[in-house]
Amino acid sequence: MSVQDKLALLADAAKYDASCASSGTNRRDSRAGGLGSAGGSGICHSYAPDGRCISLLKILLTNYCEFDCKFCINRRSSNVRRARLTADEVVTITLDFYRRNYIEGLFLSSGIVRSSDYTMQQMVAVARTLRETHGFLGYIHLKTIPDADASLVREAGRFADRLSINVELPRQASLAALAPEKSAPRIERAIENIAGEIVANRDERKHFRHAPRFAPAGQSTQMIVGADQAVDVEILTRSVNLYQQHGLRRVYYSAYSPIPDSSSMLPALAAPLLREHRLYQADWLIRFYEFSIDEIASSALGGMLDLGVDPKTAWALRHPEQFPVDVNAAARETLLRVPGIGVRSVVRLLKSRRLQKIRLEHLAAIVPSLRKVKPFVQTLDWSPRKAAAYDSGRRPASSLQWSLPL
Repeated sequence: MSVQDKLALLADAAKYDASCASSGTNRRDSRAGGLGSAGGSGICHSYAPDGRCISLLKILLTNYCEFDCKFCINRRSSNVRRARLTADEVVTITLDFYRRNYIEGLFLSSGIVRSSDYTMQQMVAVARTLRETHGFLGYIHLKTIPDADASLVREAGRFADRLSINVELPRQASLAALAPEKSAPRIERAIENIAGEIVANRDERKHFRHAPRFAPAGQSTQMIVGADQAVDVEILTRSVNLYQQHGLRRVYYSAYSPIPDSSSMLPALAAPLLREHRLYQADWLIRFYEFSIDEIASSALGGMLDLGVDPKTAWALRHPEQFPVDVNAAARETLLRVPGIGVRSVVRLLKSRRLQKIRLEHLAAIVPSLRKVKPFVQTLDWSPRKAAAYDSGRRPASSLQWSLPL
């Protein structure tokens, strides 16, 4: 099989892994002639069929695998074409793609071949060769193997910007049933060990400025959504625990998609991509908008997020007593809870109101969609209550409705 054929096969095999965004790093090197940058300037982006933006060469070292995870297309019992790239071939492909400005870096994962340690050695060899032999300064994300030796993981962290280990499923019982070779406690320990290395490295760099960095972009993980019976609140609770206990940079959600010859234990239908999107929105509210998991759960129906409305709007509709919010007086925490107003909009709003009283026209210049914000706020010249009172003089009271644009 030619390198081009192997590349096509292994790039396609890697498409189910969503945790490949590049962020949180700024790798620099004092050596002259280094190749690339982890920054985003001058980078060409491509898009997957489902709309995800891909700016990395996302590839498997091999789709051979000793494991038989029922939800994985590359499982041992799967009847798929197999291929394997050598470490040197991956290095060559990465450098060629970078020089052509196709990518900003490399996301490398792999099936388990021979053993976890052997597979991890090959992945580390790719990153080491790129960094030390070719002076590559672009982004590298390695999907580490939970059962690999700790020394290999430490070496991987020296060369990679980000490390990740897939949790796979939110319920331990589901993982035991669908991926018998994997162990939830072992995965948790591996994540904890990486988190410990990251914290220790940060402390070391406070005392020794030129100490080598360990995974400066942190670590991430991924959970499959819809492969088992776990509801959205369970998934979000698991994510919150990972953020709080291990300082993960990001939890990715991947909607389950049926695979050929799949087990009868798996659903026959794909999970809606909109469900995946709602989980990301809820995740964002918890991390950046100061919502608690209990507040998100209170707006969920039977533990599931409403697919018809985003989680912030769902919370607002269940708490009408909190609205309308006076944008000229409300605190930052209150403004963050207004549907249609994001973190950047809040910053701009707070700066603007130091200089002038906010009117509706000013708010229109700050927020992306005034139509979505209007029912929840009041400005110097606007209030939904006054608008409703004015409207009541023109229409029968029974016809009045507070219609929310969705």
